[in-house]
Amino acid sequence: MNALDHPTNFADKLDDAVARAGNPCIVGLDPHLDALPEDFSRARDPQASRAERAETVAEFLCAVIEIAAGRVAAVKPQSAFFEMFGADGAHAWERVVSAAHVAGLLVIGDVKRGDIDSTARAYARAFLQGVDPRHAHSLCDAITVNPLLGSDSIQPFLDACRDHGAGVFVLVRTSNKDSALFQQHGSPPLYERIADAVVKWGCELVGERGFSSVGAVVGATHPRELAELRARMPRTPFLLPGYGAQGAGAADIAAGFTSDGRGALVNSSRGVLFAYKQPQYAGMHWKDAAVRALDAMVREVNAVLR
Repeated sequence: MNALDHPTNFADKLDDAVARAGNPCIVGLDPHLDALPEDFSRARDPQASRAERAETVAEFLCAVIEIAAGRVAAVKPQSAFFEMFGADGAHAWERVVSAAHVAGLLVIGDVKRGDIDSTARAYARAFLQGVDPRHAHSLCDAITVNPLLGSDSIQPFLDACRDHGAGVFVLVRTSNKDSALFQQHGSPPLYERIADAVVKWGCELVGERGFSSVGAVVGATHPRELAELRARMPRTPFLLPGYGAQGAGAADIAAGFTSDGRGALVNSSRGVLFAYKQPQYAGMHWKDAAVRALDAMVREVNAVLR
């Protein structure tokens, strides 16, 4: 049998990648056009063609991937910044995902898909399974998904986890400022009901390292709830947005890890990509600033976990 007959559990692959990197940090690839360094200003030039703008975004992110390679386990490209360029953006997306894989990084596609089951199956094929094995290098290792439509909308992604060694991170308690509007509604609050569903969905997808391929997105900006959710979801890997630009510090993420310092990923996007705009890195080339910021993040996070 070939490798597709016995896919490696995503959670085990992730745990291995974090161990190799020596830290649980990841870099979010969110190329806000107005913040791109001047070297990549064509991406925001309305006179440039759509293809030129999308290609420039890809060039920037491929340069970021070179910085991330060997320093972290994974990158998390945000699909919206590609989709706005239409078909040219889709080509840029595949280029960036492939470049990350060539660099030895796992790719968590931040796509936040959630729809009825038939549509969810198409999304699972688009990002995790593919329609042509020759293009497997441009598929994501895992994606973020929105559970609001219920279990049947999640099942196609669970099938991809089981059959293709993929992973999913379900939105549970997000870091944006108005997240409480729905997520804290009800008794018990909605986010707790989603957390319990995530545990149920993932119970048959637990790997040899003790974690499930069904993870949860939990904002580092909610440290109290983060601790409660870790106790509630002991075998669920957490994806922790909110570090850095959104206000969460290294101490805020500690509760998201298990007692042995495993089971979570700390994401920083703007804090790394656009570090050259921060006062402490003023005057530095954007690449040098990004390296300094990422190395500082790794030190801060590892210090807390120790």
